[in-house]
Amino acid sequence: MVSRTRSAFVLLLIAITLIFVSSDIDDNEYTPGPVTYNAKSIIVGGNPILIFSGSVHYPRSTPEMWPDIIRLAKEGGLNTIATYVFWNAHEPHQGHFNFTGNYDLVKFIKLIAANNMYVVLRLGPFIQAEWNLGGLPFWLREVPNIVFRTYNEAYMRHMKRYIEFIVNMMKTEKLFAPQGGPIILAQVENEYNHVQESYKEQGIQYVKWAADTSTALYSGVPWIMCKQKDAPPNVISTCNGRHCADTFGGPNGPDKPSLWTENWTAQYRVFGDPPSQRAAEDIAFSVARFFMNNGSMTNYYMYHGGTNFGRSSSTYTTTRYYDEAPLDEFGLIREPKWSHLRDLHKTLRLTKKPFLCGTRKVQDINQYVQIVTYEKPESRLCAAFLSNRHKKVHRTVDFRGKQYFLARRSVTILPDCKNLVFNTELITSQHNSRNFIPSKKANNFKWESYRESIPTINDLPVQSKTPLELTSMTKDTTDYMWYGTSLNLDKDDLPMRSDIMPVIRIQSLGDALLTFVNGQYVGFGHGSFIEKPFTFSRPVSLKLGVNHISVLAMTVGLPNNGAYMEKRFSGIRAVMLQGMNSGTLDITLNQWGHKVGVEGESLQLFTEEGSKKVKWAPAGGPGTPITWYKTNFNAPEGNNPVAIKMERMGKGVIWVNGYNIGRYWENYRSPLGAPSQTEYHIPRSYLKPRDNLLVVYEESSGTIDGVAINTVNRDIICSFMCDDYPPNLDSWKMENDVLKPVVEKPRPEARLVCDSDKFIKEIQFVSYGNPWGSCGNYMQGTCQASNAKKVVEKACLGKNSCSVPLDKAILGDPTGDASCSQEKVKTLAIQVRCGKKKDI
Repeated sequence: MVSRTRSAFVLLLIAITLIFVSSDIDDNEYTPGPVTYNAKSIIVGGNPILIFSGSVHYPRSTPEMWPDIIRLAKEGGLNTIATYVFWNAHEPHQGHFNFTGNYDLVKFIKLIAANNMYVVLRLGPFIQAEWNLGGLPFWLREVPNIVFRTYNEAYMRHMKRYIEFIVNMMKTEKLFAPQGGPIILAQVENEYNHVQESYKEQGIQYVKWAADTSTALYSGVPWIMCKQKDAPPNVISTCNGRHCADTFGGPNGPDKPSLWTENWTAQYRVFGDPPSQRAAEDIAFSVARFFMNNGSMTNYYMYHGGTNFGRSSSTYTTTRYYDEAPLDEFGLIREPKWSHLRDLHKTLRLTKKPFLCGTRKVQDINQYVQIVTYEKPESRLCAAFLSNRHKKVHRTVDFRGKQYFLARRSVTILPDCKNLVFNTELITSQHNSRNFIPSKKANNFKWESYRESIPTINDLPVQSKTPLELTSMTKDTTDYMWYGTSLNLDKDDLPMRSDIMPVIRIQSLGDALLTFVNGQYVGFGHGSFIEKPFTFSRPVSLKLGVNHISVLAMTVGLPNNGAYMEKRFSGIRAVMLQGMNSGTLDITLNQWGHKVGVEGESLQLFTEEGSKKVKWAPAGGPGTPITWYKTNFNAPEGNNPVAIKMERMGKGVIWVNGYNIGRYWENYRSPLGAPSQTEYHIPRSYLKPRDNLLVVYEESSGTIDGVAINTVNRDIICSFMCDDYPPNLDSWKMENDVLKPVVEKPRPEARLVCDSDKFIKEIQFVSYGNPWGSCGNYMQGTCQASNAKKVVEKACLGKNSCSVPLDKAILGDPTGDASCSQEKVKTLAIQVRCGKKKDI
């Protein structure tokens, strides 16, 4: 009886709130003030909002990049930026904090506020995020009796101290919305359901403690927990995934809104992966379906992925992060993903009043087709979503006396229940293609090299009977640790036949290693993201007398997920020599020496001062392992982003003017036979006009003459539309709750826009008929209009932007083979190149 009474009260409260909301919807989305919520949405300053958010991680770009990234996010239709807070970046040593440079969290949030955008602050402190140790500082591992992410006194004490520190910083800076700042939501923990069962009852206790602790520290904004089915009632459970309309069971209470905290715009990549993609159409489809099913927030993870500078990435994760996001690694707009989602956001804003004030009704036409309306009786407020979930079959549906075509796997949105304004499958915005252009100014390299000496056990200061665990020794200060041992062999030990060689077999817990015997390079071995432990086996040449075995073992980032992360290990586990005349020789207990780091790191050869501490020689010929290379170069021409191409190199690290650009790994090929990443971002702010110091540490013997500095642009822009596509979104406006056309007769148009300082320099491809392909690689079909290219040249050449109607009367009637007359719907494909006006 008590629960029924409470449910009735909650439903009455929701109804009263909706009546209040219907008369108090403000088109101005940025209204900082008290933050509340109801079953429909988050309410800020009394204004209910639809949240269009994008994840942007401040450490993965530079402060100089932040203004443009935030501006482009807003122009892309976002009103919110979400970011994690990176504990190990801010407190790398216990009690010593860093909020400078690209770790300046307050500056980043204030820039977002200056653009009248909100912030979702995801404190964690475990964040995963493909970030080293999931954001937890390494020193935390060494706290006595600690167990991460469970009801453990040591962990909870440090977690509370850290969260309280960040919350107090935000309060002091007045950054929470009730204080007039932009932060409207805060998150504690992250996808804990994945590991909760491992901790049993203590996991349940920990979830409640985390919710109670965070809400007690600050109750002015709602706290959320993502992917937490049993989230306590004082927080809101949210969804992460690709299709939350179909996978999310709803929030943890009828008075809470449906929020989507991670809508994956592609997939992060690890070394050894092929390219990761997710179509703009699929993202738009998933968002539209979420909103038609009462969702009121989507957060794109990532909206700008950026760069894992230095050693910040987790195990095997590439230096480039979520490059397939709407803003690519360099902060450039990726089309059509950016603009198609921008148009979706504009369309959903047109449905805002019906969504918030109307009554939702669902009509299932069949198992694939569904019509959802939000309508307020006796008013003009009505919006309809027509959904077709079939992956292959198009549908036509009758709605209120009118036929609507529904493309396969699409949602058609009618903001007034009449006019088709947007379909998730039909892209009316432009496409583009990314180009890497070798710099004319930067590539006059004069490479010099310095090869480190191979240490023996006598050079390695830390001695132990067996090989020591790597990460406990390095403490996340370096990727590297040398292992060394020696053994004295006589003729009875060595194989008697010259055609039989002994084999060294090293069992490693991960991640990679190089082996040397008597100073000679034997080989390189590594595990994978899926299977971190591996066994290295190679034939070796041994001699009579003392033999030295030296192994440079390394990590490629630390783990970022799973239970008991404080108990993950790396490095050598066992070493054997097989094929000996005396049988297999286990040398694991042979006495080992260890040394953390490599020589060039301790000398800081990547800095101007450090580079003077060794004697360099001109580089040439085949590459050698554990070799440092350096050169100087001038900054590339123009102001486009800069990348260094590492073709023909192996594996290692890049520094520019002392800045660690990140790890490269060219000789780990994907199943497609290519490296997972070849170009590495050098932020412009890291460069001087001339004499920039470039240092490369090559671990496994790459060839340095394949390295090149490139500039990056997206000057190839395209349009690919059919003449039955809906008119461009700008053809409509909402006026006094009535949808009106801006032009007399809305029609589809191919629209092309260069960057503000560029103009259309070249028409590279035009075909109206049945062309095919993708931007940067279009092909003529068997049917085309001969006049189309002249029309496009006249409309576009020399202009910053242009529009070309999809109209046979203007483009001409396509001719060709028999299929030309059979295909009623024709396609217009245009590809142009933008450039500076002075070059036109």
